[in-house]
Amino acid sequence: MRVLALDYGRARCGCAVSDPTGVLASPIEPVRAPMTRRGLARLRTLVRELDVERVVVGLPVSLSGRDSAQTTETRGFAARLEQELPVPVELYDERFTTRLAERMGGSAAEDSRAAAHLLEGWLASQPGPGEGEGSG
Repeated sequence: MRVLALDYGRARCGCAVSDPTGVLASPIEPVRAPMTRRGLARLRTLVRELDVERVVVGLPVSLSGRDSAQTTETRGFAARLEQELPVPVELYDERFTTRLAERMGGSAAEDSRAAAHLLEGWLASQPGPGEGEGSG
């Protein structure tokens, strides 16, 4: 299953996509102003062109686990995506992804590297074949 991860920011939304096997996460070009008509259209295009089956939005909760203004805004963005996109949208805790992206470096945009770290964490948290409900 191919997954698109988003590191939401009002000005720019970092993006990363998994390979079709759901193992590798690669940063791609960020989407500017993702809540605008143009930004939402770009996200719809990415879902279609990349054959994405799920979108994971990083949820920026504080270290204590409490919501902040950014958390509330991100929840609103995810709710809007659920209306706009033909695939499931889910939130995933992104507490440490930006720091990891800063430390790792690379040529991709920092917010897209953060999205790739977010996606790697989400992929690792998913049950593998034969795991999960009904197995054992």
